[in-house]
Parts: sequence; structure tokens; C-alpha cells
Amino acid sequence: MPKLIILRGNSGSGKTTVAKALQEKFGPNTMRISHDMIRMEILHTWGMEGIARSEPLMIQLLKYGRENSEVTIVEGILPAKEYCGLFETAVKEYRQDIFAYYYDLPFEETLHRHSTKPNRNDFGEADMRRWWKEKDFLPMIPEKILREDLNFQDAVEMIYCQVMGETKEGGYSEVW
Repeated sequence: MPKLIILRGNSGSGKTTVAKALQEKFGPNTMRISHDMIRMEILHTWGMEGIARSEPLMIQLLKYGRENSEVTIVEGILPAKEYCGLFETAVKEYRQDIFAYYYDLPFEETLHRHSTKPNRNDFGEADMRRWWKEKDFLPMIPEKILREDLNFQDAVEMIYCQVMGETKEGGYSEVW
């Protein structure tokens, strides 16, 4: 049965890094849908226009992933209200096979993480403050909350194990 992983959170949380590592770990037949790539690189659009133009394409890619991939990973800021149609489609297409995660980090931590990225000079603190949405949880899909003390490797391993139905000794709680 195809599975869907959703990774959301504010800019600088670590979503793309974790999504890329998960795609490698799951291996062939794993599709990664990057919100930033769709919006900025493929459609070359920003702001509210970017939302209006990217959501229909992301919905089509989500459906394609359901039909053609064992695991589909959707990652991005993806504000809950603005991408409601995408998440409603996810529920219809994948039902109980959705593994959703939300990075709930302090703003200062996202700034720190952003400062370590290759694109750190593309935008800065003022932009990140403008884009910031506090606790933007999804109303229709339960999300597991990822905290700042969960490192990259542990996040990848935890998500992989949950999707594969494996458990680690000691298990995991609902908040990491």
C-alpha cells in the first residue's frame, strides 16, 4: 500500500534535509515533492500567486505518487489554511497511510539552522519573520510534533521506522 509522508514547519526547520535523507533511505520508487522547488523553480512564482499556482500541481503530483510510488514525501512550509485542498486530497488518496510531522521550533532555532544552509544568503531574518506562522497545525491530519532537541539523524531514523512499522527499543512518544 502506498504511503505518504508530510513534513511541514517554518522556514529553516530542516524539512528539506530530512526529506532528502528519507528519499535516499527508502530508495528507488520514493517520490519527493518539494514545495519550494514546485513554487520557485518550476513555476517561478512567489507569495499568494505562488500558492494559487502551486497547489493544483502539487495535488496532481500527490495523485501521481499514489499511483506510481511506494512512498511519497511532501515537504515544505505549506501553511494549513492556504493548502487545505492539498491536505484534503491527501486524506482522500492515502486515508490511514499518512505519516505527518510538524517542526514546532522556536524562531531563534530556525534562524540558527538557516545560517548553516548553503542558501543562507538568499534570504534573512526579516523574510523569515514575515513568513513565520506559530503552531500552524493541520486540522484534518494528525501531525506528530518534532522539537528542536531531535537531531537530523534521529528524525530520519524515527520517521523511517514509523513508516515501515518498525519499533525501536523504548519506543517513541508523540512529541520529539
